[in-house]
Amino acid sequence: MRSRQRMFAAVMRLLLKCLRLGRRRRFKLVRQVEQLWHYGHLSLRSLLYNSFTNGDVVLDSLFEPVYWLVDHVTRWFGVVFVALVIGLTSSIVAIVYICLLPLILQTYTPAWICWHLAYGHWNLIMIVFHYYMAITTSPGHPPQAKNDLTGVSICRKCIAPKPARTHHCSICNRCVLKMDHHCPWLNNCVGHYNHRYFFSFCLFMTMGCIYCSISGWEMFRDAYAAIERMKLLEKERLQVAANQTYYQTPPPTFSFRQRAFHKSVVYLWVLCSSVALALGALTLWHAALITRGETSIERHINRKERQRLQKKGKVRTAHSMGTGWGRARRDGPLPVLQVFRNPYSYGSWDNWKVFLGVDVPRHWLTRVLLPSPHLPHGTGLSWDLPPCVTEQRAPLLAI
Repeated sequence: MRSRQRMFAAVMRLLLKCLRLGRRRRFKLVRQVEQLWHYGHLSLRSLLYNSFTNGDVVLDSLFEPVYWLVDHVTRWFGVVFVALVIGLTSSIVAIVYICLLPLILQTYTPAWICWHLAYGHWNLIMIVFHYYMAITTSPGHPPQAKNDLTGVSICRKCIAPKPARTHHCSICNRCVLKMDHHCPWLNNCVGHYNHRYFFSFCLFMTMGCIYCSISGWEMFRDAYAAIERMKLLEKERLQVAANQTYYQTPPPTFSFRQRAFHKSVVYLWVLCSSVALALGALTLWHAALITRGETSIERHINRKERQRLQKKGKVRTAHSMGTGWGRARRDGPLPVLQVFRNPYSYGSWDNWKVFLGVDVPRHWLTRVLLPSPHLPHGTGLSWDLPPCVTEQRAPLLAI
């Protein structure tokens, strides 16, 4: 009897130990899961934390797959875009010579004929020259070997010295001097040595499209009305043909040449007007950048840097001269704050002279109004004061 009681007690003690051990293991497993959760949450926050994070950084991160796709598509379709530009421009020139020029010679006065011939051919020569130079001229690349350049950084992708205003192009996979952007319509980067060619091409192409749109407005209205009249007569002819019995289909009311002429005029006006609006907006944007002495990339960098310095109170804001500053002036001396400006800006007029390479007054004719392959100021490795700048820059806070 006692032996049975002892055996029962031993079994019960063993069962209680197993229960306690299982409970300990269960609690230990829960603690391990909680520790892993807290560790993962802390690791995720440490990876995503950034004191410079703002809305722009979040948008850039979200659009990173789109940027990757655009980079790779642009790399392969650059030749297609160049062929498209050449094809569309050639079609407009062919329509002008085949359809419009004979009509101009027959109906316009000699003075207007001379104006159209002179301006049209000059504009065409400027477009062809600057587009050819923009796609064939290298934008400029920094040397890969170490040199005596001062104040340069190192490109994290090229692992090579990167001078000031130089940026890495993910499409060309190279650093570009004074990079503005990679243009798919040129299949080339826009940089130090071909920036003027790119802007001049945009400007003269916009001027040419506006010229064609204004000059061909009356022709476009007549051609559009003629096409609508063709459609109406064709509809009436088909209705008459359906009510009668013919052995053969009746001949068309308008000839193929007339149809082609009117449709070509409509195509010319619609294409030139669309390009004038789109390319004109791009040209105005780049003209504003040139006036400020910036590139497209530097515009973004300078804006973010200005906002960062304004938050730290190191530069004046738009409200710096308001009522708050008047109260501060009565209370005590004002803190000395600087004005943030682009360090590569020489003033609006001098920025244009430096960009276009105008050193003397006659260069406005020989280098701006006529085709000119002259090189820009400097080598793109250092940015000394150009000789055409008359006034020294005041020391201002800038990046």
